[in-house]
Amino acid sequence: QVQLVESGGGLVQAGGSLRLSCAASGFTLSTYDMAWHRQAPGKERELVAMITSGGVTTSFADSVKGRFVISRDIPKNTLYLQMNNLKPEDTAVYYCRRVWPASWGQGTQVTISS
Repeated sequence: QVQLVESGGGLVQAGGSLRLSCAASGFTLSTYDMAWHRQAPGKERELVAMITSGGVTTSFADSVKGRFVISRDIPKNTLYLQMNNLKPEDTAVYYCRRVWPASWGQGTQVTISS
C-alpha cells in the first residue's frame, strides 16, 4: 500500500528555517519523480519543488528559488524540503506527492509569523 507521511511543519518567525520530511512506504521513492506542493488559505494548491527519479534534476517555483532545497535520502526512502529565509507568504499546508501514478500525503502545516 502506497503511503506518504509528512512531518516537520510548525510555527517559526520570518527569516527562520524548517525542514519538512516525507516518509514513503509501499514503493521505492527514488524510482519516481517526487514533488512538494503547498496550499494557502483561499488559494489553489501550487507546485513548490520537484525532483526527478534520477535525482539529477530539481525545479522550483519562482517564489522559493534560492531559499528552498528539495532532496531525498534513498536508504531512508524519505523526501525532504529544506526551507530557509522563510516569509509570512510561505504560510500554507505543505503536501508531498508522488507525481505519477499520483499519490499524496496528508499535509503538514507551516506557519510563518512576521
